[in-house]
Amino acid sequence: MAVIRGTKPTRAVLIALKRRMKVAQTGHSLLKMKRDGLMIEFFEVLNKAKTVRKELVESLLKAEQRLHMAMAIEGTVAINSVAYSLQKEPAIQLESRNIMGVVVPKITADAVQKKMYERGYGIIGTSSAIDEAAESYETLVDKIILAAEVETALIRLVEDIDSTKRRVNALEFKVIPDIKDTIKFIGMALEEMERDNVVKLKMLKGKSQRRVAEEEAKKEAAKAAEAAARASA
Repeated sequence: MAVIRGTKPTRAVLIALKRRMKVAQTGHSLLKMKRDGLMIEFFEVLNKAKTVRKELVESLLKAEQRLHMAMAIEGTVAINSVAYSLQKEPAIQLESRNIMGVVVPKITADAVQKKMYERGYGIIGTSSAIDEAAESYETLVDKIILAAEVETALIRLVEDIDSTKRRVNALEFKVIPDIKDTIKFIGMALEEMERDNVVKLKMLKGKSQRRVAEEEAKKEAAKAAEAAARASA
């Protein structure tokens, strides 16, 4: 029996422990519901992460192929010149959203997908291979941003699921059993004290009754002696 240390076997402590038990059981039930909800969200985000990761790899391979094609057609110098002509970098905006009490990031970016005249290089002096390569890398950047958001959310969910599991297990296998054992211990101690008190009361009652009987006997003996004395006189 794992009794909580320093617990005094009193009725006040027993009442407090029963209240604590109700709170612990309610908390355990709520945490289990949260854990189950987080697991559902986790698998949904995991499936999304797998899809995003697959699309990211496909976009990377496609962008590299188009870049190699553009380099073969235009040459390395032309590609480097086009790369340095970028005038506006994507603006990243970081916000947050709540999933079952878990705060996860929401990442958005402006000016990733651009029109040809917004990329900064001359349209007339370049081939369509450069346009296709630029478009592929813009798509790749979009996929990278989405992957960062989804995978960060996945990591946060895993961390919170582990934390919630530990709290559920602590309540289920440590806190609640210890409180139950302590309540049982106090109940047994109080019953023992009540039995001792009953025995003591019975003993006191017996002593009192014997004392009364002795006093009555003395009175009767005194009366009898007095009556004998009168009779002899």
